[in-house]
Amino acid sequence: MASGEKSGTGTKVVEIMRLPLVVGVDGSAASLGALDWAVDEAARLALPLEIVHATMEDEDDWEPVCSPENGGGKPCGQDVRQYVIEAAQERARRHGPDLKVTAELVCGDAVTALLNAGRNAFALVTGARGRGELKDLLLGSVSLVVAARAQCPVIVVRNGDLPSVDRYEQVLLGVADAENDAAAVRFAFEVAAARGCALDAVMAWHRPPRTSISKLLGLPRHEDRHGQRTRDLLDEALRRSAGEFPSVEVHRIVEEGPARDVLLKHSETTDLLVVGAQRGLSHGGLDLGRVNHALLHYLACPVALVPQRN
Repeated sequence: MASGEKSGTGTKVVEIMRLPLVVGVDGSAASLGALDWAVDEAARLALPLEIVHATMEDEDDWEPVCSPENGGGKPCGQDVRQYVIEAAQERARRHGPDLKVTAELVCGDAVTALLNAGRNAFALVTGARGRGELKDLLLGSVSLVVAARAQCPVIVVRNGDLPSVDRYEQVLLGVADAENDAAAVRFAFEVAAARGCALDAVMAWHRPPRTSISKLLGLPRHEDRHGQRTRDLLDEALRRSAGEFPSVEVHRIVEEGPARDVLLKHSETTDLLVVGAQRGLSHGGLDLGRVNHALLHYLACPVALVPQRN
């Protein structure tokens, strides 16, 4: 996007660059599925796409999962690493011919490479599983660590065989805190506007325990009052972004129950779930919280974790 600015020597063109959407690849089927998803999303958001492949110097040779038209035969040594990044770049260009695509081969571990790329990115996209020793776990260790530590939103695409087109034309937003989730709310509105789809904004609430006196006197629980308080908090959380993106149709959903269960249920008919990254410290270091861990492990749709702005 460019704008013209008049000056004494003529028209000065100021180029305004948008941050890229960064996707990590390692040649596995999961990473190629994430790549295809990232190509579609970058095109919708009118963002450049940056592909990152990280590899260690002493990494053993292996055979990447790539389509035959990307090469042929089994490369070895340094050729393997070059093959992966070139095949991914070619795949992205075929899938998104009008997209600006760059690729970078980084010597080092995948977590560090992605975290560094995320310092200057609109968002990071990763597959749910890699090709290392932990590939058979529900979610790969790289995705978990990156999601816990990245400075930008992290989108985990769980299934490599997900269709590249949206199935439900729906984005789901989980709101836990009206103030700290502001970045996640804006991110959800932005992607919904780019997709031209509706946004389901969900906030869960818990029924407070009854006091001994209330039980003794048989007083009503005032469930409507607690539900209304949650609806007011949700309206407050959405107000600013709703005004900024008036074209987005918003469905407000207030539901009693654990946030994990409520979001898992509503995610069954959505193309992307957006939540705030509620990061904290545990005995093992940075922790995403139990709700986000459950969502990352069990959701079938892509999940975007957006760092909270405290």
